[in-house]
Amino acid sequence: MEEELLIQRAKDGDLEAFRELVERFLPVVERFAYQIGSPPAQIDDIAQEVFLRVYRFLDTYSSGKFSTWLYRITLNISRDMMRKNKREQDKVKKLYDQPAPPRPPDSEGQLLKNDEYRHLHNLVTGLDEKYRVPLVLFYFQEKKYDEIAEILSIPLATVKTRISRARGKLKDVLEITAGGEGNGLS
Repeated sequence: MEEELLIQRAKDGDLEAFRELVERFLPVVERFAYQIGSPPAQIDDIAQEVFLRVYRFLDTYSSGKFSTWLYRITLNISRDMMRKNKREQDKVKKLYDQPAPPRPPDSEGQLLKNDEYRHLHNLVTGLDEKYRVPLVLFYFQEKKYDEIAEILSIPLATVKTRISRARGKLKDVLEITAGGEGNGLS
């Protein structure tokens, strides 16, 4: 398989092979980080940190699906940055006793193509992380339940339950905002 050959060449120090891996997986990393709720202004930083870690730890990668390993790294870095942002916002709130001004999204127009997608994205990112991440992996990244279980290091049954509950929560919110009209999430 071509991907395995690229990985092996990159492990052997071939920078061109590593560059090809980055080019191949950069859109996946950026899309996943955004879909799980990372601020658009930080997507580039997250992607850069992901590939720095991949480069540093590529020699520790053994077998399995490379994309699974990459999703796990992206999830961990996104979580770290979100926690850091929250701590910084909490410090600002304490210092000034008022909320920090929202950052203007500089690439949102490129990432969101229409109002419906923007609305859905806002609803999904409003879910608790334990529901949001499996939902994004399943519906937007098209991962199978067993892959999601491996990425998140949780049991398969938990993945199924969380996706089901996330769909239910989204359906409830969509029914309320649509005035009880059908929404197609059944």
